[in-house]
Amino acid sequence: MRKVVITGIGAVTPLGNDIDSTWDNIIQRHSGIRHITKFDAAALPNRIAGELRDFLPEKYISPKDILRLDPFVHYAAAAALMACEDAGLLIQDSGVRSQETGVVIGSSRGGITSMEKALERNLREGKPFSAYLMSASTINMASAYISMRLGIKGPALGISTACASGTNAIGEAFRMIQHGDIDIALAGGAEAPVCRLAVGGYGASGALSGRNDEPDKASRPFDRDRDGFIVSEGACVLVLEERDHALKRGAVIYAELAGYGTSSDAFHQTRPDSGGEAIAMDKALKDAKVPIEEVDYINAHATSTLLGDAAEALAIKQVFGARVGDIHISSCKSMLGHMLGAAGAVEAAITALSIKRGIITPSINLEYPDPEFGLHFATSTISRDINIAISNSFGFGGVNAVLVLRKFNPD
Repeated sequence: MRKVVITGIGAVTPLGNDIDSTWDNIIQRHSGIRHITKFDAAALPNRIAGELRDFLPEKYISPKDILRLDPFVHYAAAAALMACEDAGLLIQDSGVRSQETGVVIGSSRGGITSMEKALERNLREGKPFSAYLMSASTINMASAYISMRLGIKGPALGISTACASGTNAIGEAFRMIQHGDIDIALAGGAEAPVCRLAVGGYGASGALSGRNDEPDKASRPFDRDRDGFIVSEGACVLVLEERDHALKRGAVIYAELAGYGTSSDAFHQTRPDSGGEAIAMDKALKDAKVPIEEVDYINAHATSTLLGDAAEALAIKQVFGARVGDIHISSCKSMLGHMLGAAGAVEAAITALSIKRGIITPSINLEYPDPEFGLHFATSTISRDINIAISNSFGFGGVNAVLVLRKFNPD
């Protein structure tokens, strides 16, 4: 089976409009959660979100396409172009314009913002629907547009598995490279859910934090006083590449993507099940041929919900047993909020950077660790050599996806 490495990263997040500023803000324990500005949320019980700031889509796509496409496609295109540039692909003769390159982008909500605005304008102002509304809002348009923008002739797939979408997208791209279908993949997730429909809908389900007066303290993964997640927007795209292909062109390698596992709880629409999550972790570790004794770090899904964090903690204990006290665990969502279908992609990117730079990123707002968990949480930035790390993603419907990353060894 062919080996796969990560050679490029691009991202737009509530903590920055590139991966470096996002990383720096995470290391400095900054929160990207603020009061909602994209619409008037005064009548909603949940009024905070992780919004992009000063993002300029015209840097990446044409004015015509800005008008015709939903913001989640804007974000995906920006992240993909930055990832290609980071990987040195845009200036290579072979580049990404090839049948041997694919695009796999995950999203939970797709063009929900465009659909909401179109319906509102139609009902309130009588404006006709755009001829581009359906194409602009379909979940596969992020991957399709990237393929058109870059001339990629290989597979262009959209994946929607709720909050596991970005991780499943990376995992499925990983499989295609492993099996020789393609040599390079642009894989990740994109989401633009900061709109009344998404925030109101998630709030009605009881999943969101009501800590409106303290937005920077609202996301509290694994904390005793957690009360829900925070909706966030953005995108992250990784360049995945067959190892020898990357070495031949002299690419910088962040980490090896060593394993992928996915499973279903087969249990409940919204309530997670630790058994299903444990299955995905076990599958990923077995796929990577990594024993539990070798795992150094877990970038947890950890959304800050009562049931979700408890289920993940139990799943980690089921998989790692007595080793849980030795493995550092942290959650990017404490600062980024929950980027839904993009969350797993940005967390995989941060995990790859953690391995490359020997730094475990912190969780913030973890003031009172839930005593039932018994896990080893990282609440400060820790310098440590990381050989093996895993990144967890779990979504509504009981969909679970886990990636195993390994420090790259050219031998």
